[in-house]
Order: sequence, then structure tokens, then C-alpha cells
Amino acid sequence: MSQDAKKPRTEPVAHAGPEHFQKQANRAAELEQAQPAEALKIYESLVHSPELTDDKLKEIAIIRAAELYAKAGHSKEVSKLLVAVRPFFNSLSKARTAKIVRLVLDAVSKVPGSVKVQVDLCKECIEWAKEEKRTFLRQRLETKLASLYIQTKDYNLSLALLAQLLKEVKKLDDKPLLVELHLIESQVHHSLRNIAKAKAALTAARTHANAIYCPPPLQGEIERQAGMLHSEESDFKTAYSYFYEAFETFNGIEDATNALVALKYMLMTKIMTGHPEEVQGIISGKVALKYAGRDVEAIRRVAAAAKQRSLKDFQATIDAYPHEIRDDKFIDRSLTQLYETLLQQNLVRLIEPFSVVEISHVAELIGLPKDLVEQKLSQMILDGKFQGILDQGSNQLSVYDEPKLSSMYQTGLDSIDNISKVVDSLYDKMGLLRS
Repeated sequence: MSQDAKKPRTEPVAHAGPEHFQKQANRAAELEQAQPAEALKIYESLVHSPELTDDKLKEIAIIRAAELYAKAGHSKEVSKLLVAVRPFFNSLSKARTAKIVRLVLDAVSKVPGSVKVQVDLCKECIEWAKEEKRTFLRQRLETKLASLYIQTKDYNLSLALLAQLLKEVKKLDDKPLLVELHLIESQVHHSLRNIAKAKAALTAARTHANAIYCPPPLQGEIERQAGMLHSEESDFKTAYSYFYEAFETFNGIEDATNALVALKYMLMTKIMTGHPEEVQGIISGKVALKYAGRDVEAIRRVAAAAKQRSLKDFQATIDAYPHEIRDDKFIDRSLTQLYETLLQQNLVRLIEPFSVVEISHVAELIGLPKDLVEQKLSQMILDGKFQGILDQGSNQLSVYDEPKLSSMYQTGLDSIDNISKVVDSLYDKMGLLRS
């Protein structure tokens, strides 16, 4: 055998072509569920491969890699990924770059407890957008940052940023962005309990939304915000209709997270309107059944407690579902209001048969601490819920019958009103004589 025959043959290595990269992407997609770590390695190789010239495929790899990092809870790795692909953004249009950055930020937002990371990432990207003079991207990143400030409770920072953005965007007449900005502004004022300004901002958002095609997710958020503001004014019937529209919108686009929130708010408004018996019928419906879980079960038990007017069951439900109830500000505020109503109704029902009763006996009947009952009874007397006196020395509550107003009081008020009109008339005539 010749020496040439002994040498191993070396085949020329072919450069990876488009089909190779497409196969890699398909392979990664198949591995996402069963082997996410392997899928992530493939996506990373596609993202960093200088031979991959298909911008669309690289864009998909960036977004999928960010989502896998987010699912694994590695929010900082998403930040590094976004920094690493900035040279790639130079070959894309500004609108397309903005879309990718926003999708990556949305992936980070799915990581629990990543709000601070999102804020830092937004600030970093904003500085980069300013350096690259990408105004379109900067404005959308600042909009995202303003909404994140609500979660971190930096309301003043959010309002300052929104004021600057609104001034800038109004000159450009970018109505889609104006809708988002006014909606966030409404949410900030709502968090600050300034309902008048929150309603004004929401009206501005609706006005701009009516002039354009409003994307379903944004329309759903507007409807939900409207429902929350009507609930603040105790107009729960109107609030229910808005929450229903929001639920239909989110369910239609298969946004399970927001649809569940809208469904919970729908159920709460039914309870607040005094119709807790209707809750079971709603959650048993075909559409609502797929959202069954601890969140819906918590509201169902609240409805059952409200129907029975049982404070004990009500408190037991709050203790059993603290995360589902306390973590949502709207649900928490509504339940606090409902608890106060139930407590007042139960106290009035218990003291109704008595003219004089010991406070400790009332506390024993209702199953609450004596100090709490005493404080609540005192508040109810001051609010005019019933007539009575608390005697702390003897630990007794004296209940009086409702005083009957004599017709003489109304006659006196009518006389004073007539005299006032006569004086006003004389004053006007004196003014004419002087002129």
C-alpha cells in the first residue's frame, strides 16, 4: 500500500447554508418543551453565528432565547443577550428593532420579582437609543419605564416622564402612543387615589383610541381601567359591563393572564352589587370554566360568605387565599369595603332587639375582639348608622329609637327659605334704584 493511500482523506468543509440554520431552528423548537437547555444552546449559536444572514431567523432566535431565559428565571442573561445583539440592530429598520426590544422586555417581565432588572434594562436601552438617535425606540422604552415605575411605586418619576413624553408625542401626533401614555397616566393617578385626574386621562385615551385602530390588548386594558374607576365611585353595575368587555377581549386573543384578572373583577362587582348568588352561574359557564383555579375559587368562597353574611367564613377565606386576594389591590380594596358593610349589617342585626346591651356580649355574639367591636360601634354612631351612646365605664351600649322629626321643623325651614328669597329680591331692587 502506498504512503498516499495511508493518509486519511480530508473532505472540504462546506459552509453552513440557509437550510442548515433552518434545520437548527426547527430542532430547537422541537426541544423547547422536553429539553429547554439544549434548545437554548442552539438558539444562542444562531444568535451569535456570523454566517447566519437571514435576519428573520436571527430575530426569532433572539426572541426565543430571551423567552427560554425568562422561563428559567435568568433575567440578567436576557439583559446580556440584548446588549450582545446591538450590532445586529444596525442592519434592521428602527420599527423592527423597537419590536424586538419590546418583545425581549416582555419576556423579562414574565420572571417573578424582576421589576428592578426591567427598570435597569430600560434605562440602559434608553441611553443606547439616545446615542443611536433612535427616537421611535426611545419613546416606547420610556413609555415602558413609566409603567414600570407604577410597580415600583415611584409615581412622581412616572408622572414627570409622562409629562415630558406627552409634550413630545403630541407634536408628532402619534395617536397609538398617545393612547398608551394617557392610559398609563390614568393608572398612575388611580394609584395615587386621584380619581378625577384618572378619569380625565382615561377620557383622553379613549378619544385618541376612537380615531385609530386600537389593538385588542390595549382596548382590553382601557375597558378594565374604566371598570376600576367606576368601581371607585361605587357604580358597580357599569363597572361589570366594562369588565365583561375586557374579559371578552382578552379571552378572544387568548391572553389567559389578563382574561383571568378581568373575570375576577367581574365576579367581585357582582358581589358588591348585592348579587353573590350569580357568581356560581358565571364561573360555571363554558367560557369561564377554563380559568378555574385558586383565584376563581377564592372569589367563589367570598361570594358564599357574602350570601350567608358570615364574617367568620369571610375571614377564613382571606386567611386561606392571602396571595390571591391581598396581592391584587383592586380585590383587596373591594373586600375591605365588603367586610365593612358585612360588619355593619351584622352589628345592626345583633343590637336591634336590645335597648341596652353589654359590648362584650355583642363581641361574643359576632365572634370578634371587644376592642374592635367597640371601635366600630363608635364609628357607626358618629356616621349616623343608628342612634345610641357608648358607656365605656359600664361597658354598655344604649340604643335609642330613631327620632321622629316634627312637621314644625320643615315649616321653619320653609319660612327661612322664603325670607331669604324676599331679602334677595329687595337687595336687587335697591341696586336698581342706586343705578
